[in-house]
This record gives sequence, C-alpha cells and structure tokens, in this order.
Amino acid sequence: MKKGFVYLVGAGPGDPGLITVKGKECVSLADVVIYDYLAGEQILDFAREDAELIYAGKIGGAHNHEQWQINDLLVEKALSGKVVTRLKGGDPFIFGRGGEECEALKTAGIGFEIVPGVTAAIGAAAYAGIPLTHRNVTTSVAFVTGHEHPDKDESEIDWQRLSLGSGTIVFYMGVKNLPQITSSLLEHGRAPDTPVALVRWGTRPEQQVLEGTLSDIAEKARKAAFKAPAITIVGEVVKLRETLRWFDSKPLFAKTVLVTRSENQAGEFSAMLAAKGARVLECPTITLLPPESWGAVDAEIERLASFDWVIFTSANGVNFFFERLAAKGLDARAFADCRICVVGAKTAAHLASHGIKADLMPSDYKAEGVVAEFAKLDITGLKFLIPQVDKARDVIPKGLAAMGGSVITPLTYRNSTPDNIPAKVLQALEEKRVDCVTFTSSSTVDNFAAMLGENRMLHFLEGVKVAAIGPITAKSCRDIGLNVDIEPEKYTLEEMTEEIVKYFTI
Repeated sequence: MKKGFVYLVGAGPGDPGLITVKGKECVSLADVVIYDYLAGEQILDFAREDAELIYAGKIGGAHNHEQWQINDLLVEKALSGKVVTRLKGGDPFIFGRGGEECEALKTAGIGFEIVPGVTAAIGAAAYAGIPLTHRNVTTSVAFVTGHEHPDKDESEIDWQRLSLGSGTIVFYMGVKNLPQITSSLLEHGRAPDTPVALVRWGTRPEQQVLEGTLSDIAEKARKAAFKAPAITIVGEVVKLRETLRWFDSKPLFAKTVLVTRSENQAGEFSAMLAAKGARVLECPTITLLPPESWGAVDAEIERLASFDWVIFTSANGVNFFFERLAAKGLDARAFADCRICVVGAKTAAHLASHGIKADLMPSDYKAEGVVAEFAKLDITGLKFLIPQVDKARDVIPKGLAAMGGSVITPLTYRNSTPDNIPAKVLQALEEKRVDCVTFTSSSTVDNFAAMLGENRMLHFLEGVKVAAIGPITAKSCRDIGLNVDIEPEKYTLEEMTEEIVKYFTI
C-alpha cells in the first residue's frame, strides 16, 4: 500500500483569517484532519465533506490524547495511505510539539511538510495593540515557556539574562505559574514597575487583556480569575497599547450577535458584523431547496420571450432561475425581449453578475414599493413573470393583476426549516450570552420560533435586543411577542449592521 503524507499546519492563534493560504489548501485536500484545542473551529469548514475530523486537544482542561498517542495516530493514518493534515494552534514549531511529531514521522519513514503559522505571541500581541519590538523602546524579544516539562529537575530558563535585559519577554502557557514567573524576574533584577499585559484568547472576539506591573499583575490576575489560554507580555512596549489598541476598541467588541439567515447566506452578514468587532453565532433557520419539480419553471422559460416584464424579488430567486437556465443550455440572452425589475440592491447585484442591468429598482425595497412603481405606468395587458419562493406574499401579483396585468408566478425555490439548532447556539442562549439576535426575513422569524418552540424562544430572548431588517420582518417579530429594538430605514445588510452599531454605541 502506498504511504500517505502528513502536513503539519500552523492554524494561527484563533482568528480563522490568520491561517496562511497554503495552510488552508492543506486542510482542504486532507483525507484526515487531526486538530488541537486552540485551532479555530471555522478553519475546519475548509475540510472536505468526506474528510475524517479527529479532535486531539483538551477536554475539560485535560489532554484528550497524550503526545505519544497523537504521534502514533499520525503514523497510523499515514501508513494507511491517507493524506493527513495536523492542524495545530499557532505555529507547529513554537511550543507546539511539532518537532516531536516530525521525529515520529521520520522514524516511520513517512514524508511530511511544515506549514508555519502565526504564533500566539505575534498574533495576540498585535491584536492587543502591543508591538513586541519598537526601535524607540526595545530591539529584542524572547519567547519563553511558562510551563516547563514536569519531569525536569530544574528550570532551564536563564532568569538572570531575561531579567537584566531590556527586551520584551513573552511567556506562553504561564497564567497558572504567574506568581513564580513574576517572582523569578523580580528576584533576578527586573524592575517592579515593569509593565505587564496578559492576553487571553488573543485575536478572537472574546479576547481579554489585563494590564499591570511585575509587582501586581499576579494578584490582579487572581482577583480577576484570569484563566488560560493566555500569553504574558513583559516589557516597556506594553505602554504603547494605550495608543495603539485597535481590536478591542471596535464598536461591537465583546457583543455576541446571533445571525439567523440561511446557511449559504449567513457568511456575508457575519463578516460585516465581525468587522465591527462582534462575536458572531450563526444559526441557520432556512435551507434553500429547488422545487420538487422544475416543470412550471421550464414551461415559462420556453416562452420567456412572450413576457413584457420579469420581476425578481430576491437574490435567491435570481440564483435559482439562472441555475435552471444554465441547465437548459441558456443564458442572459434569453431575456432579450423582456424588461426586468428587481427588489433591492442585493438582488440587482446578483442579476448584474449574470450580465444584466435591471430596468427598474423601486426605492422602497418591499413588495408595496414594486406595486407603487408600476401604478405609475399603464400595464393593461402586459405579461409579468415573477419567479417565487413558496409561501411568498401575494402583494405584487394581486397588485399587478388589479391594474390589468397578467401575472405568472412559478415556484422557483423552497424554504425548508432545518431540524436542529446548533448546540453552541443553544448553550449561548441558555447561558444568556447573546446580546442581539438578527432577523432578515419573516421566514427567519417563523422558522426560529418553530425550531425552538415559541414559548422557549421568548424565554431565551428575554433581555436580548432584536434587530429586524424591515417593517414586514418587524411585524412578524411583534406578532409572536418580540419587541423590536433595531430596524433600519433601508432594508439592506449594510444598513442593518450600521443600525446595530449605533444602538450599542450611543
């Protein structure tokens, strides 16, 4: 049997955007991904659907696998012919035991490659606004373990040199031993007023920074119950944080926002909120499906040239309709004899991606706005095609028909309700860790209530701010007993994001 291959990949300190391009590629091509406690969960989304995912990190603070077991697992999977990606928090060779794993692979005759990652000291310090070197402060930095191997008879750390130098010192895994670390530095001559910063969960939305000096940081950490995982930064550069902090000064930093869009659409909105500093939880409440039969859509595609207007009320409608066009060997040229109306800038953008500019986009991004625009025209006898989702509001078809238009509304896609709420979302709701929940359509409201149960949902959302993208969605919220705190005047994700920011910063 052909031997496999192992990639040791540094996942970075937590922000999934900090993994390297090559690291991401290694995750996506792997048959097996063996990952650590500190490797960002979202990075696993890059793995193939059929990839085997094995957690080798800590559970309840204790190691799930001993190091020798991880070594054996890497060898076993590779010898079975698998491509294995060993995903490690930070960098594999900076206190990551990557060297030990490579030695085991080398002994077994298995090929491997190292993909460096952003180590915690660099990533967490940068996100805390602390430059580890600065030519006006210090030109050296040392990375030191704060937790040496328990079998050692004595410390291998040269406390004398560390203490008397002026360079920055970064201790990894040192929160538990912080009293001993600070005492050792003080005993060997480091000044008591030397600035110190502890950075917990660096680069993540839940990042915490505790500042002090060598003389008081251990006591501050004890009083604050400051826990691992964290790094300790010692040196004058810590003072620069007051000027350079950027990550934890974002307007939504430390706020948890629950996004209830469909799974394939949540990412865009989540990214907008995360850019403002929010901790985003995604709870897909809609699964988009094609119609059970394409017959009705196909029939209208065959006579598309006979329609005067095609109205797309959502980006999803555009996507599904064009997907069916392509399946039948057609493209944008099929619309040559039609004019096209869209509801909303997002729908217009999706249409434009297929090479078509909308002829009409009402300024009011809802069904009533479409009817109002066509009321300005004489549409008697005109034929309208409206690709629809199931359970769509009938405002547009009824309004156009009342003005003399002929309207066809083939079912183009369906909204289905997922079976379960993600466990991490349930836990956050139960522990009252959600600050804001967002609804971008009436379907997201109704489906969220159906998935949780209406009474349970109302209980979970007590004290949680509710953001609804427009009046129709807001009405759906109020109809089931929710108060709407945030409602943008323009019904776009960008405006929704800005309104959430305004609410939490005013």
